[in-house]
Amino acid sequence: METKEVRLSNKKIKWLKEGLLFMGMIALSAGIAILLYQFQDYFRISLRSYGWVAYTLVFVVSLLSSATIFVPAPGVAFVLAAATVWDPFFVALAAGTGDAIGEMTAYWAGYVGEKIIIDEHMPAYQRAVSWMNRYGAWAIFGVALLPIVLFDLVGLAAGALKIRWWKFLLAAWCGKVPRAFLVAYLGHQIPLLVQPWFLIKP
Repeated sequence: METKEVRLSNKKIKWLKEGLLFMGMIALSAGIAILLYQFQDYFRISLRSYGWVAYTLVFVVSLLSSATIFVPAPGVAFVLAAATVWDPFFVALAAGTGDAIGEMTAYWAGYVGEKIIIDEHMPAYQRAVSWMNRYGAWAIFGVALLPIVLFDLVGLAAGALKIRWWKFLLAAWCGKVPRAFLVAYLGHQIPLLVQPWFLIKP
């Protein structure tokens, strides 16, 4: 039985990890953005003319990032960086779509009954099950809107509850795309923030 002090210590460690992860993603996205602009200036080419390649990469990176169950991947950082160069609308659309499809990995793992939930995440998993029992696909949509790492728990719960795969995918897509728009348009502002220090051309 955990004592109150142990639970408080675990909560502090959890918030510290999430804070470090957030700062790491911001630093990584800024670094990628700077490299893209330096590459563009060095070779004197316009990266904007290669938009279709960028949107395809954003889709693939987002898909692979969300397909990694319980393993934080730099998909958000890549979306932030891509939006500094290319159209944030299409970046967001590609990212949200790839992200939603990638979440099917967790869904199918839950559907076939894979036991991959560790004790640390069991309370959150049980909450996800409770929400979906009460609200169904609306719970998936609501959680998909939130910038949380462990959406995988929702996918596992949806699969275990045998929610239809297309309902899960549609609800996840409807939540992931608006969230991707927020991330992309925030990333679109990065050049304005780093320009004074790195002489990046807007």
